[in-house]
Formats: sequence, structure tokens, C-alpha cells
Amino acid sequence: MTSGRKPVVFCDFDGTITNNDNIVSIMKHFKPEGYEPIMKDTVERRISIREGVGRMFALFPSSMKEEITSFVLENAGIREGFAAFLDYLKSEQIEFYVTSGGIDFFVDPLLKPFGIPADHIYCNGSNFDSERIEITWPHPCKGSCHNDCGMCKVTVMDQFPTEQYYRILIGDSLTDFEGAKQADLVYSRSTLTEQCKKLGVFHVPFETFTDIQNDMRNKFKQEVL
Repeated sequence: MTSGRKPVVFCDFDGTITNNDNIVSIMKHFKPEGYEPIMKDTVERRISIREGVGRMFALFPSSMKEEITSFVLENAGIREGFAAFLDYLKSEQIEFYVTSGGIDFFVDPLLKPFGIPADHIYCNGSNFDSERIEITWPHPCKGSCHNDCGMCKVTVMDQFPTEQYYRILIGDSLTDFEGAKQADLVYSRSTLTEQCKKLGVFHVPFETFTDIQNDMRNKFKQEVL
């Protein structure tokens, strides 16, 4: 299956590692004035993810950082089987990277208990020095992607050439689809499953990380045999 290539996993965060899409949850809980038309335009792809997320967080005063972080930590929920899945990957010497369109000030504290190295977590940044929250974009689109993703999953994956790596993507939404088209194996749920079906991209649906672990174990066992 891998043709001698080294397996590597790229995993979405919001709605994948966590049970909830945290940016949507933040907006719907705090309801900053003016967020709804921006969210609608973002979801319906009239504006880019980068523009939409940046504009929505700019509706918050920087003084709300701790309140927003606490809300996410209390409500995000980690998907079943995640810790055991990380242990499995470690035992198989398969590298794991988080590729998140989320923001560092809530992504990092949520992932801290799992001991994932900082250089294996790709997400958007944040600045609280001004009156309003500013989102920063340390991993923008380059080369083959021109979608103004903000945190470009394709750009991260491009650092792992397909001749050397067997690229496994795990995700749940449209933000994962460009990466899914380039992956060798896709584990999908929710909107990503629907999009893969619609456009004929091979995918394996999942609900928990236990599902993924069992499927990977079977696939790689067959290869060894």
C-alpha cells in the first residue's frame, strides 16, 4: 500500500480532534455584533477563510482572551480514542502533525496534555497587543494552493513529497478538501465525507479515533503480510 514510503499523518483540529468546531462555537456563544453576515459569507465561500476568520475575531476586544480560552477549554471536548491513537502512532513510529485552521491561544492549551511537539502543530497565530484581537497567519498558501486558506494544509503537506511519504489526512470540513485531493489515504467525517463522495475522492468515514486506529492497523498489517 505505501510502496516503501514513510507514512505520515496530517490531522485537522476543529470538529476532528475536538467534538465541536470551536470558531463556530465561539461566535455563536459570544455573538459579537456583526459576526453573522461574515460567517455566512465565509461558509458560502464568497470571502476566503483567512478574511472571514480575521474579520470575525476583530469584533472581539483583546481583553476577552481569557474568557474565550476558558469557554473553549470547557466546551470543545476531545474526540473518543485520540490519546490511544497517538500512542499507536508512536509505537509504529508514524509521525503525527496537527494542521488546524484554529487559533494558537485555544489550540495550544487544548493539546498540551497530549505532549505533541510544538513544531508538529500548525495553526494560526494571534496578537492581543491592540484594542481588538488580531489573527496572524504564519502558514499561508504557497505554490500549488491559491485559496487564501489562512493556515494552508496543502502547503504543509507539500513539505512531505509523495515520492517519499505516504500521506494520510484526517478531517471533517471543506477546509480539508484541497489536502484530501492530494493525500494517499483520507479519513473523513461530516462535510468532508459529503464532498469526497460528490467529487469521487476515495475516503474512509470515521466517527472516533478508534475507528481510524483499527482501519490503519488492518491496512498496514495486510501490507506486512
